[in-house]
Amino acid sequence: MVIQSNMTSKAITEVWEETVEVFQKYNVPITEKTLQVLVNDNLFQLLLIELNNVVGISIQLA
Repeated sequence: MVIQSNMTSKAITEVWEETVEVFQKYNVPITEKTLQVLVNDNLFQLLLIELNNVVGISIQLA
């Protein structure tokens, strides 16, 4: 499973506890809001890449 923009930070950290540090690094709160709501466009792609790298999923962005 790949971490996607329509997932909440809370759900992500419940499945992959190791992602908490990434959210803390970028000051993203652990809430019921989706990543696309929580994170500005400048940080969005970087955050998704780093989260997926932490959980060991390789993704390519178009």
